[in-house]
Order: sequence, then C-alpha cells, then structure tokens
Amino acid sequence: MSADDIRNSIADRLRTCRKERELSLDKAALLTGVSKAMLGQIERKESAPTIATLWKIASGLDISFSSFFENKKGSDFRQVPFPNDQNMAIRVVFPFDAATRMEMFEVTLTNRHHQRSPGHRFGVIEHTVTVSGILDLIYEGRVHRLNPGQSHRFHADVAHQYRAVTDTVVFQNIICYT
Repeated sequence: MSADDIRNSIADRLRTCRKERELSLDKAALLTGVSKAMLGQIERKESAPTIATLWKIASGLDISFSSFFENKKGSDFRQVPFPNDQNMAIRVVFPFDAATRMEMFEVTLTNRHHQRSPGHRFGVIEHTVTVSGILDLIYEGRVHRLNPGQSHRFHADVAHQYRAVTDTVVFQNIICYT
C-alpha cells in the first residue's frame, strides 16, 4: 500500500463506519473527541490523520486500528510510511480477528522518532517486541528500555510513548481488545 492508498483506505473506512451506524459527523465527533471539521476533511481525503488522531477515531467508534488499513486487493501489507509522519512506517502482520480480538503490526521508527499515543479503550493490552534497535516504551511515568529480542506487555488504556533510542527501531506490536 502506498501513502495515498492508506489515506484512501482510512477515508473509506471512516465513511463506511459512520454510514453503517447512521452517525452524523457531529455524533462521530462526540464519540471520538475529533472535531467534525477534521473528520470531514479525512473523509473527503483532504487531510490524513496523525496516528494519535486515528487511534482516537478507532477507540471512539469501537473499531480495530487495522481495519483502517484493509487492502481490498489481497493481503499485500507492505510497510509504508504513515501519512503525515514520514518517520513512522506500519505494516499489518495480522489484521484484526474477531475470534481472538487481536491484531498485529510491525512498526519502524526512523530518525530517533518519538511517537506519542493516547490511551486506548479500557481493557486494551499491547504486547511489544523489539526486533532491532533500542526502544523506550514510556507510560505511567516509567521508561521501559527494550533491546532487540526483549518484550513488554502493558495496559494501553493509558497514554504511552514509543521512543527510538537508536536511529532506527523495528518492533512488533500485538494489540488485544477485551
């Protein structure tokens, strides 16, 4: 998927979800905490959300994060830079599975990127495994340094951060919804 494909996929998924639930932009804004204007710009493909904004939308609408990256052409989930954040690339390893209520991503942070994430829905648990580089996982005022091969599990319903200590960090992230 290219950055344009991701932007289009996000826009289509947001619009489809709103229509299926018969939500106005006003109601979707109330549920997600994202302004009506921003939601409209995303749907019209005039703007791409940040990762933090996309998580707010996913949490507010009670849908999986990976559902925004569904590739209707098959399972070609190549890693591409995220729109509006060229220092972060995401690859869907396993899209959301309703039976297991899990999804898995591989994330690459470059240029010592520091990614901040709002808290997700209550009960969401993330499992992070560093593949290469050194990653600081920060939440509740504590820094958890992960070297290659190390992992950490945490309740992701609190604000958390991923900070690349080395120039490039690759990590896998398994998200479990309750």
